[in-house]
Amino acid sequence: MTAAFETQTPKLGLPATIIGLAAGIALTAIGVIFGFVQGLSVQLIILSAIATLAAFTWGWRFVLGQFISEGPPVAEGEISEARKTWLQFRPAIYGLIVILLAFLALSLTIEGFFNVWNVVSLLILLTIIVLTRTLGRQFQENRSAFIGIMVLSGLFSIGAMNIEGFASAINIKSMLLFASFLGIASVGQTLVALLGGLDLSIPFIIGAANVGLLYLIGLGVPPWLAVILVLAIGALLGVINGFLSYRLQGQALIVTLGTGFAISGGVQILTSIGSAYSGNVFGTVPPWLSNLAAMNGSTFGLPFPPVIAIWGALAMILILGMRYTLYGRYLYALGVNRTSAKRVMISELAYWVMMYAISGFFAAMTGSLLLGWSGGGFIGVGDQYLFLTLAAVVVGGTSLLGGQGGYGFTVIGVLVLQVLSSFLIGIGLDFEWQQFIFGLLILPMVALYARSPHIRTQI
Repeated sequence: MTAAFETQTPKLGLPATIIGLAAGIALTAIGVIFGFVQGLSVQLIILSAIATLAAFTWGWRFVLGQFISEGPPVAEGEISEARKTWLQFRPAIYGLIVILLAFLALSLTIEGFFNVWNVVSLLILLTIIVLTRTLGRQFQENRSAFIGIMVLSGLFSIGAMNIEGFASAINIKSMLLFASFLGIASVGQTLVALLGGLDLSIPFIIGAANVGLLYLIGLGVPPWLAVILVLAIGALLGVINGFLSYRLQGQALIVTLGTGFAISGGVQILTSIGSAYSGNVFGTVPPWLSNLAAMNGSTFGLPFPPVIAIWGALAMILILGMRYTLYGRYLYALGVNRTSAKRVMISELAYWVMMYAISGFFAAMTGSLLLGWSGGGFIGVGDQYLFLTLAAVVVGGTSLLGGQGGYGFTVIGVLVLQVLSSFLIGIGLDFEWQQFIFGLLILPMVALYARSPHIRTQI
């Protein structure tokens, strides 16, 4: 037993042991100083110091020791196991160091930042990183979903500990409400991305539907008929996007952006005739539409807006449909390899047009639901969704190259973005800083998922 234990325990040389001990003592001393500066009790400072030194010593011996311990000799030109381990975990270790340095800098510059709750939040964040780098390998098929769930649970836990009322029922309902808008708007972006395309017309169709619906109601069109017309026009615009994008392969981004600008400008011209409001429309929103999307809406007597239930039902239909139906399998087949799909008689044009039509339909639905939430038509209401729909797809882990991912992943991405947004608002960050943080979140996610080879290279 002793021999077996010795082979599993990394043996550190005397210099490495001294370095580790010195680093642990220095880190512990810094913590003790911060504890006295913050006015913590002596008992808490002593317990924290012991825990810090013990944790660092364990980490140095059993984790970092893997990279600097001496292993068996290797042949010339080969890489040792210790070197392989170091290369494998180097990005994560660098990330841990950056996070610790950032925490140290914030503790030095912001009064009261170093407290028990923030230390616990830091430990949660470090645990997420460790688990996603280790346990994530056990979930290769749904690795992005595992990472997303870990990030989501960590963000919510940190928010609940640091922001008063973050985990309250009213705040959870608010987050689900705004997540529903984003989730419905991201339906089309997900389906189009699975084909290898992009739809940049979504925010413009949202704004046009928002203004156009109230404009039609103001003209005396029955609200239910106005909603049907707006949804039909949204789907028609999607058909145009799909047909043009298919004909101009590789130009979907430019095509959808152009049609988006055209529809937005056209609606503003139409609604501004005889009006001094430059495309914004004011009027009375039907009570049933307000109930669908307002915070005080109710669903069969239950105190939450129906749009949340609509999004939940829609998500279930899409997840099950894409997994178990022939249409879902054909969609993935086209995203993986268009040539092979064509040879088994799958119509690429039909699916390309169909997915863009669905995207236009749900973009128009989002604009209509946002009218029920705001009570007034505003052409710029969809501007933020240009960024957020793409972010939800990317953060969820759906490949922008097509053939890999799904709407279930997008749901996770939507929830991560919404919880993060609520957290940033809760700590008092301005909108510009929120966008900055979103960008920092997306970059590593794209880098992480882009490291994997495209699915067509794996079959």
